[in-house]
Amino acid sequence: MSKDRICVGAIAGSFGVKGEVRLKSFTAVPEAVADYGPLESEDGEARYTINLTRSVKGGFAARLSGIASKEAADALRGTRLYADRGALPDLPDDEFYHADLIGLTVFDTGGVEIGRINAVLNHGASDLLEIGVKGVNEPVLLPFTQEAVPTVDLASGRVIVDPPDGILPD
Repeated sequence: MSKDRICVGAIAGSFGVKGEVRLKSFTAVPEAVADYGPLESEDGEARYTINLTRSVKGGFAARLSGIASKEAADALRGTRLYADRGALPDLPDDEFYHADLIGLTVFDTGGVEIGRINAVLNHGASDLLEIGVKGVNEPVLLPFTQEAVPTVDLASGRVIVDPPDGILPD
């Protein structure tokens, strides 16, 4: 995935019978998902101008340019939408785009390499780093908090972690 684009939303399916989609926003201000467009599909082959029509459970009902039927909207279910990084706001020093964290090398506070960040997950409470630990089949989930992740150094491609006892395998 190019670091020049950031995933800002996904289409959860159609909404109604006139070509609207149910859009889930991944932006800090959910309504802003429409401000960063046009948005592209993951493969970059489709571009959509987004017009939010109303809030619905789990996101928004939206019209996408070029989509005029329920069948066309249904066909887009699962499509992730990407914005150009340049269209997004700059972040404060202690905030990061998830795409920038994925792939960073993870070290403990003693400088020992632990693994790499595979994904950043959020299931409602707070972000979790999914870390692929060397020599372990299952990934480890680490809360993305100042206490557990005291240092994120994007320039050097690494993070320093101080996980609570029992999170990392022995």
